[in-house]
Amino acid sequence: MTRKRRLSSVSRYSGRVARPARRNSGNTRSDSVVVRISVEGRSFTMDTDELHKVLDTEGDVAADYLEELLEIADLDGDIDIFTEGDRPHVSIVTDSDLLVGRDGAVLSALQELARLAVMTETGKRSRLMLDVAGFREKRRTELQALATEAIVEVRETGEPARLGAMNAFERKVVHDVVAASELISESEGQEPNRRVVISKAD
Repeated sequence: MTRKRRLSSVSRYSGRVARPARRNSGNTRSDSVVVRISVEGRSFTMDTDELHKVLDTEGDVAADYLEELLEIADLDGDIDIFTEGDRPHVSIVTDSDLLVGRDGAVLSALQELARLAVMTETGKRSRLMLDVAGFREKRRTELQALATEAIVEVRETGEPARLGAMNAFERKVVHDVVAASELISESEGQEPNRRVVISKAD
């Protein structure tokens, strides 16, 4: 089993970024900027270097937990750690789909366990994303195509399009696609039957 870390790239946090501010005093790196972080209705600022450290730590904790889990289960797989935007990401590279499960059910459970491991270690909730065998990326591509088809349908008929039940990750993919169009999207219903409704703006 090997572990690889990609170069981190923190560009924003929860979609809100403060105006970049150069810091040239003290020992702070000259290319450091300040980002505004918004979590559960509360916001605060953090230096990007510090944010990198926080996200890297979350990724390392999750990777340690998952690595131990793979060893206990006697499963082969390599672990890839990186940060993208405002989230730490851990990807398990494996030929087995045992850790994915039907419709990604096992993957979703593992992600929650990894987040719990991070919270236990750091005392803070994590928005860590876990992927196994590229499942989420494949699903993302499928959902983007589905959302695009629904957008075309709504524009042609003028009627709202109600998609099938989706988990939070899947709904966000659809919302992101719709956000780039002139339509609007809303989530309705209760888990596990929560779905996205796409409609024209009033």
